[in-house]
Amino acid sequence: MNWDIVAGDWKQFQGKIQAQWGKLTNDQLDVIAGKRTELLGEIQKSYGVSVDEAEKQLKVFEARGDLNIKSHAAKKHA
Repeated sequence: MNWDIVAGDWKQFQGKIQAQWGKLTNDQLDVIAGKRTELLGEIQKSYGVSVDEAEKQLKVFEARGDLNIKSHAAKKHA
């Protein structure tokens, strides 16, 4: 997954992140700002999970295609 695209258009993607991890606050989402490592840290803090568990959750989320980055990038360049 290309997190540069996510970071570049964070406002478009943060709703999907918050839908998945509802405990994340708007302030936390502002800190994350599309950065994968920041998201992992905030998942850990908010849900009290290990680094490995946060990584696992995020990989499942990415694999499901919930951010639909390819489609989003194609629409931006159309």
